[in-house]
Amino acid sequence: MGRFWHIIRRDLQMAMKQGMDSFMVVMFFVIAVVLFPLGAGPEANMLARISAGVIWVAALLASMLSLERLFQTDYEDGSLELLSLAPYPLEAVVLAKVCAHWLTTGLPLIAAAPLLAVLLNMQTEGFVILAAALALGTLSLSLIGAVGAALILGSRRGGVLLSLLILPLYIPVLIFGVSAVDAAIGGFPMKAQFLILGGFFLAALPLCPWASAAALRQALE
Repeated sequence: MGRFWHIIRRDLQMAMKQGMDSFMVVMFFVIAVVLFPLGAGPEANMLARISAGVIWVAALLASMLSLERLFQTDYEDGSLELLSLAPYPLEAVVLAKVCAHWLTTGLPLIAAAPLLAVLLNMQTEGFVILAAALALGTLSLSLIGAVGAALILGSRRGGVLLSLLILPLYIPVLIFGVSAVDAAIGGFPMKAQFLILGGFFLAALPLCPWASAAALRQALE
């Protein structure tokens, strides 16, 4: 566990030194959401109807911005090869890097989401559910994204390939995340949606680090 936390601290320190990456993720999220009222018009009821979907789609796309470099920097400077030879599982290394990625991208998106919900005229009943659904959903997005980032390691035009690989896998998280917020706003139970989001996370937690580690070993050979 000491090594696990050391990798998280190392990645967080690197992210702070390269602070523009996290800033760009949040700025993309904000700009993408702000563009919808400008394009669709200022009609309050229409914005309220689409608010959950707009925020979720923008968060999903924003979380992808920094995925390409999840392993790329360590791959280029040789750190990844040293980590693969260390006397602890590569799956634990992947999980630690996913945690650091979520802390630097998912957490700022969750913090910004309620403010953007006000801009889109979302009803106040949806604010807490939006943050909770994003917290659970972005964890799954980071885990799934790690698999794509490992598969494209060392390839040209990795960003386009990464999008093609992981966007179809993001769709179920998007659907049930939006559904949970809409249910809360409409006064309906949202327990089923959260159970499904939790099921996605519990399935991704063991499977995605294992698949990512296998892809990393293949890339390092």
